[in-house]
Amino acid sequence: MTDPTRRPSHDSTTQDPDTPFYDKAAGGWGSMHGISHVFGATKPSAVALKILSNQNKAGGMMCTSCAWAKPAKPHTFEFCENGAKATMWELDKARADRDFFEEHTLSDLRNWHDHDLEKAGRLTEPMKYDPARDRYVPVSWDEAFAAIGGELAAMPPEEAVFYSSGHAGLEASYLFALFARAMGHQNLPQSSNMCHETTSVNLQTFIGTPVGTCTLEDFDHCDAIFFFGQNTGSNSPRFLHTLKAAVERGCRIVTFNPLRERGLIEFVDPQNPVQMTVGQSTQISERYYQLRPGGDVAVLAGLMKCVLAAEDAAPGTVIDRAFIEAETTGYDEMVTAVRAAPWDEIERHSGLTRAMIEEAAGIYLSADKAIGIYGMGLTQHVNGWLNLGMLCNLLLMRGNMGKVGAGISPVRGHSNVQGQRTVGVGEKAAHMPADKLREMFDIDPPEKDGLNAVGACEGILEGRVKAMVCLGGNLVRALPDRARMEEAWSRLPLTVHISTKLNRSHLVPGTSGYLLPCLGRTDKDIQASGPQAVTMEDSLSHIYGSLGEGDPPSEHVMSETAIVCALAQATLPDNPKLRWRDWTANYDRIRDLIAETYPDDFADFNARMFEPGGFYRGNPARNRDWKTESGKAQFTTPTTLSALGEAPAGEEVMTLITLRSNDQFNTTIYGFSDRLRGLEGSRMIVLMNRDEIARLGLEEGQEIALTCAVEDGHSRRVDGLTLTAYDLPAGCVAGYYPELNPLVPLGYHEKNSQTPAYKGTPVRISGTA
Repeated sequence: MTDPTRRPSHDSTTQDPDTPFYDKAAGGWGSMHGISHVFGATKPSAVALKILSNQNKAGGMMCTSCAWAKPAKPHTFEFCENGAKATMWELDKARADRDFFEEHTLSDLRNWHDHDLEKAGRLTEPMKYDPARDRYVPVSWDEAFAAIGGELAAMPPEEAVFYSSGHAGLEASYLFALFARAMGHQNLPQSSNMCHETTSVNLQTFIGTPVGTCTLEDFDHCDAIFFFGQNTGSNSPRFLHTLKAAVERGCRIVTFNPLRERGLIEFVDPQNPVQMTVGQSTQISERYYQLRPGGDVAVLAGLMKCVLAAEDAAPGTVIDRAFIEAETTGYDEMVTAVRAAPWDEIERHSGLTRAMIEEAAGIYLSADKAIGIYGMGLTQHVNGWLNLGMLCNLLLMRGNMGKVGAGISPVRGHSNVQGQRTVGVGEKAAHMPADKLREMFDIDPPEKDGLNAVGACEGILEGRVKAMVCLGGNLVRALPDRARMEEAWSRLPLTVHISTKLNRSHLVPGTSGYLLPCLGRTDKDIQASGPQAVTMEDSLSHIYGSLGEGDPPSEHVMSETAIVCALAQATLPDNPKLRWRDWTANYDRIRDLIAETYPDDFADFNARMFEPGGFYRGNPARNRDWKTESGKAQFTTPTTLSALGEAPAGEEVMTLITLRSNDQFNTTIYGFSDRLRGLEGSRMIVLMNRDEIARLGLEEGQEIALTCAVEDGHSRRVDGLTLTAYDLPAGCVAGYYPELNPLVPLGYHEKNSQTPAYKGTPVRISGTA
C-alpha cells in the first residue's frame, strides 16, 4: 500500500493558494459526479448502458476517446469520465436533419458555439451546400457519389487531399489510403500531423520505430517513471489505474510540466470502495517540477550531467557502457556537448534550480528500470525533435531501451490515430509498400511523397489544392492560422466531410460542399454478410476489435467503410482487383488485405482481433533491433538548451501554451467545466502568474487581447480574453485550444515533422480594441 509519508515535494514548486486550483484528487467523487452529470443530461437508454458496461472489453465497443490500452483483465467498468462523455455524445438522441438545415443558414450557424453545433445532434442524410440559399439541402447518396467522383476524376490527382482524423477504424483507413494511391496521390494528412508527428518522424531516426516501445507489462516492472508534458488526468484517465498500481508497489514518479495537473499529483480509484470512503488518495508524483515552456531540453541536459557526474565518481557503475558500445552511435559527441552546457543556462531556460534537477536525477539513478512518458507538451515545439532526442539520450545512457520495465512511451490522443498510420494513412511512400500494391491491386502507386497537414494548408492558400475529402474530424477548427485558413478554405472547388455530427469545419464549404453522414463506433454496422466489426490500435501497439450495438441515427446513414468504397468506385476507372463492393459487404476481406500488405504486424488478423487485451503487433526497438540508418540507436547532440524557436526580444513577449479542458476531447467541447484545474465557465480566458500580471501593469479580470509576436508579414490577434491569475511559471500564458489557434502561424512548427508549435508560440498582450 501507499506510504502516507510519501507526499509530493512542494519544495520544487508550491501551489499558489490565491489562484484557482482543484483541491481534491483526480478520480474519486469528482469523477463520479462528472459521469452522473453526463447520465443525467443524456438519460442513457438500456442499449447505452449495455455499451458502457462492455466498453473497452473483448467483444465490446472500443472507446472513441483516448488511445490508452485496454487490459486483458478489465475492471468492472473499463471506462472513465471522458470515455462516458464520448459514448453518450455519440449516442445523442438529437438530430441535425433536413428540417434543422432548412431552419438555419450557415451564416446563422457561424454564430453558434462549437458545443452547440455538435449538440444539434447526429447527421441523418447526405447534404449538399446550396450557395444561393446559404443552406445545406438534401441530396441522394447516388447523386452525391456521382458528383464527387466526377469532380475528383476530372482533376489532376495531386490537386486532391484526403484527410483523416484518427477516429475511423483500420478497415476504412486502409481503404482510404488505397483509394488515394490508386487515384495517383499520397496527399494523406492526418491528425497526427498536428500532435505526435514529432514522434513519428524523429523517433524513427533515433531508435528505428515511429511509435513508443512500452507495453502494459512494463508498468508492472519499472522502478521509475519520468513524465514530460502530459496531462493524464484529463487526457487518458484510465492510465491512472496503471500508475496507482505502480506507485503502490514502490515505483517512483517524477513529473515535469508547466501546469500542476491533478491527475499526476494524486488519484482516488472510483472503483475502490475503501479508497472512496475512508482510504487515503494515492500520491502519484513523488516530485513535481513546474518548468518553463520549452525548458525540457535544459532539464534533460541537467539530468544527463548528473548521470555523467555519478559515473565520474564511480566509473563503470552508472552508465551502461556495454549497451552503449554494442547498440548505439553518437555517444561521445553528445557527452561533449552536455558536459559543456553551463548550469546557469540550464537554470535560466528550465526555470528550475540545479538542486531541483539533481533531486530528480537522484530518483533516476536509483532506478534499474525507467520509463519516459510524454505528451504534446514535448512534441509541439519548434525544437520538439531535440526534446525527444534528449529524452531518448537519458534513457539510452543507462540501457533503458529494449528491456522489460523500461522504454519510451508517447501517450496518444485519438483512439486510432496510431493505427491509421500503421495501415498506410500518411503522406510518405514508405507508409504503404508500393510493390505490394502493384502485386495485389494492379495499380501504379506514386513514388513522390505527398502533402502533410501544413503542406496541404500551404497548397490551399496558394490555390494548388482543389479538393479536400475529410474522413472525420474538424480540421479547419484544429488548424493553426485559422483566420487565414477559413478564408482560403471557402475558395476550394470541392469539400467533402464524412462525419457523425455538425462542426465548424462544415460551415466553410467549398464551391461544391457535401456532408456525408456516417455511422459512429457505437452504432450497429450491418452489411450484406451481416453485422460487422471494426478494429483499432492503441498507444502501446495492441489491436482490438470493436462492435457497436446502438441503432443508427437514421436509415440513410452509411458506414465509413461503405462511403470510402462508394467514393472510390465513383472516382476510379474499373479494375477487377479493386473489389469495393465485396469489401463493403464483408470487412473480414479487408482485414485479409491488411494482413497481406503488412504480414509482420497483422498475421492471422481475423482470428486474433478479439483477444482479451488486444494482440501485440510488435516493435523491433523493444527487441533492440534498431531499424535506423546505422542499424544502431542514435544519441542526439544538443544544439540549444531551449525547445522554443527564436522569439522577438522584449520583456512583454510571453510564451503561449494551448490547453484542453477537462470537458473536451480535441475540438469537441462537451461543456464548460475545467474541474481538474478549478476553472468554470467561459473558455475565452488567459491564464498568467499573478506576479507577472503585476509586472506588466495588468489587473486580474481585465479584458485583454493576445497578438502573435512572430513577424512574418501576417497579423494574428484574438480579442475578448479575460485575464485570470493562475499558478504558472514566469514568462508564459496559457489558454484553450482551439480558441487560441489563430495566434499560431502555419509556418511556426517543429522543423522535421512540421508539427505546429501550439505549446510554444511567442505572443504579446494588449488591451482589447
